[in-house]
Amino acid sequence: MRAIIQRVSSASVTVDNEVVSRISKGLMVLVGIGTDDSATDAATIINKILNLRVFNDSADDAKMWKASVKDIDGDILCVSQFTLLGNTTRGNKPDFHRAMPSEASRIFYSTFLESLGKAYKPEKIKDGKFGAMMSVSLTNEGPVTFTIDSRKFEYVEQPGSGASTPKEKRAKASAPPKANETSNANVMQDTASSSG
Repeated sequence: MRAIIQRVSSASVTVDNEVVSRISKGLMVLVGIGTDDSATDAATIINKILNLRVFNDSADDAKMWKASVKDIDGDILCVSQFTLLGNTTRGNKPDFHRAMPSEASRIFYSTFLESLGKAYKPEKIKDGKFGAMMSVSLTNEGPVTFTIDSRKFEYVEQPGSGASTPKEKRAKASAPPKANETSNANVMQDTASSSG
C-alpha cells in the first residue's frame, strides 16, 4: 500500500463541476492499494498519516517538524489513486497489474477510511468519489510532500557503492586498527620524529 502525503493549507475535490469535498489546514493524501495489501498494510499507512510530524510547532512557528495532523487538529482529505501502483520500468505505457482490482479496492478503501476515522475523528476525514474522474485542487505548504509505503519504498545504498550505514560507520570507528594500518601509523610517526 502506498500513499502520497502533502501538507496543505486547503484542498478540494471536484466531480462534474461540483465540489464534493473540501478541507482547510491539514493533509491531502493520495492512496494506492496493491493486489496483496492487507489490514496490516492499512494500519501502517494510517499510523504514518496520523503521526508523521510535518507541521510546525503551534506555539513557535520557527520550530519545524514538531506536530502531527492530530496535534494541530487538522483535516485529512483522502483520494483513492490506483496509478500510485503503476509500473513504469518497461516501455512508456504504465502497467497497473499491481493495483488491486476495482471492486475489491472499493471495499478495502472504504474500510481504510472507516479505520482512519476511528483512529482520529470521523468528522475530520474527507474523501473524493471512488472511481470517478476527479479534479483535485490544493495549496501545498512548503511544499512538503512524502511518499509512504507499507512495505519498503526508500532509496537504499547499492552493493559496491562504498557507502556505509550509520551503524556500519560506528562499528568501523570502534574497531581496532588492522595490522597494516598500525604499521603505516608507526611509519608515519617515525618519519615525523626523524624529520623534526
